[in-house]
Amino acid sequence: MIIVHDIFICKPGNASKLAKLFKEVMADNQEFVDVMTDMTGQYNKVIMVSRYDSLTAFDKSWEDMGKDPEKAKKMQEKMAGYTEMYLTGSREIYRVW
Repeated sequence: MIIVHDIFICKPGNASKLAKLFKEVMADNQEFVDVMTDMTGQYNKVIMVSRYDSLTAFDKSWEDMGKDPEKAKKMQEKMAGYTEMYLTGSREIYRVW
């Protein structure tokens, strides 16, 4: 099993807004697990957690997103302006033992 953390360092005042947006947009995504916000450490951090059976499944999920233009368009509309909420981001991929 693979766990993916998409990590965003938000502009001040935007972490809870971005977390809420991710939670709303990803509600029907089977791989989506949780959205987490910081309680200690670096401020304004939002982590979106997803789970896949393998790296192949992770890669396929990106391919599948592009196969349904209507779904992709709806997601783009919902996510409009989200890049203005954060300063930087990264992705961490873990293998679960």
